Amino acid sequence: MAHRNKVVRSFNDGTGMRCVDIFLRPEGTFGFEEYRRDMEEGGAWGSASGFAPLSFESVELATARASQSVGWLAAEDVR
Repeated sequence: MAHRNKVVRSFNDGTGMRCVDIFLRPEGTFGFEEYRRDMEEGGAWGSASGFAPLSFESVELATARASQSVGWLAAEDVR
């Protein structure tokens, strides 16, 4: 099955080893996921948190929850 979510915001940590994507689902809800770069897999990105099933009505709400939920992101200014 093809990935149908559209990334609308992406935040990277200072090391380049972690990122958080805020995405829009086809039905109009938003979500987020944290990813980490797996050097054992040639630098491929893999899910690091399991937040993707959470659903929000706006990109702002998804971003705020991601900032509260992901430790390194809380230190960033992600408004």
